[in-house]
Amino acid sequence: MSKFDFEKMFSGSKMTVDELHAGVEKALALSEKLGASDAEIVFSLSESTSIQFKKDIIETAKQSTGAGYGVRAAVNGAVGFAGTNRMSDLEETVRTAVESAKIMEADPFFKTFPEKTASYPDVGGLYDAQIVGMSLDECIGCASDMISGVKSVENMIPTSGGFSRSVSYFMIANTNGLSAQKKGTAVSGFADVTTVSGDVSTAYDYGVSRKKDLDFSVIGENAAILAKQSLKGVTIGAEKLPVIFHPFSFADILENTLAPSVDADNIQKERSGLAGRLGEEIANPELSIVDDGTLSGGISSGAFDDEGTPTQKTKVIENGVLASYLYDSYTAGKDDVKSTGNGYRYSYSSEPGVDFSNFIIQFPQSDVIAETKRGIYINTVIGAHTANEISGDFSVEGRNAFLIENGAISKPIKSVMISGNVFEMLKNIDGAGKDIRSVGGIVTPSIRISEMSVIGE
Repeated sequence: MSKFDFEKMFSGSKMTVDELHAGVEKALALSEKLGASDAEIVFSLSESTSIQFKKDIIETAKQSTGAGYGVRAAVNGAVGFAGTNRMSDLEETVRTAVESAKIMEADPFFKTFPEKTASYPDVGGLYDAQIVGMSLDECIGCASDMISGVKSVENMIPTSGGFSRSVSYFMIANTNGLSAQKKGTAVSGFADVTTVSGDVSTAYDYGVSRKKDLDFSVIGENAAILAKQSLKGVTIGAEKLPVIFHPFSFADILENTLAPSVDADNIQKERSGLAGRLGEEIANPELSIVDDGTLSGGISSGAFDDEGTPTQKTKVIENGVLASYLYDSYTAGKDDVKSTGNGYRYSYSSEPGVDFSNFIIQFPQSDVIAETKRGIYINTVIGAHTANEISGDFSVEGRNAFLIENGAISKPIKSVMISGNVFEMLKNIDGAGKDIRSVGGIVTPSIRISEMSVIGE
């Protein structure tokens, strides 16, 4: 436990790890005395720095620390939940969770919380002491670097942007003997830019890392260059063309269509178009998608999920075939299968649910732009959140889109709408670039779809 040194990670912490664990063990024992057959306690402690800018002025600089407990207790098959951010109220929170369970109806699908695990995967690259030691001035400097990067491109200025830094500690223990803890760090930055005068053009770029290794001036510069390249767009008509999605746009579409479709909770509630289709070929046979919670340095990586289940590599799509859904412990119990380690919480004050970790897109890579005689390249999309999670249908506006002619990016496109269906897209993938990016939890290169319906202005 000594490797988790609160004093080094969190300057304002008034509690040691040993004191934390002693308090949690005492609270678990109390839950059993109160009549709980199963109980689980999570503790989360985080510190964050947030810098926001508008135009070329730093507008806000905030530092904050948050901590709290979440308690689940089971009584006669019913599960109660309670949370608190008052460190002195843990035992009272346990009482509230147990009493809540006593007045609820039994859930026939609840079995138990995860069992004690002998070992967890060794996942590296999730913690950087340099991020822990960053001062407020350093964080402001990173935001200033993005502003400078934007302004290094003639006639461009940032409209908004920001920098964030986070340090986190998470522990979980339950009455099955499970006890685990993890720590992590991250930095990120984004810049939204526009033209100073003349024709209006906008663009954005961002980056995120577990390490202090991002060049924030490059983030600003890249956004400005893209906005400049998007000036003087041409109009196109309605056509069916090959479409190449930049990692930003492809990840956005997948997160709002495919990811919910392989969520076991949606499968069990018949809210997915992939229900009952395990073992069926649903994509190009050269496509594989792996959900990997053990990815070194992954934004969503960890040795265990938020229920204490070891993370793993889960083949969601293997050579075009739907191979697995994603499970937390509850949905796994309903289907009588093993959890895939995909039980995650928004915070200590919420109960866990199914979510993906690092969704890794695998397809043979090549120079897809050079191989495309005529098509469209889309950097980002607007409206992916409106996609139909059950059917997979979507209609989005392409932002910073370009014509591809004779194997090269040619003219920017003023406006373009793209409609399609994610399940058809998966079948029609016929190329992938070499530009792999981590976009949140989705790790993907640019992806080419052989034909899609596009509508210009």
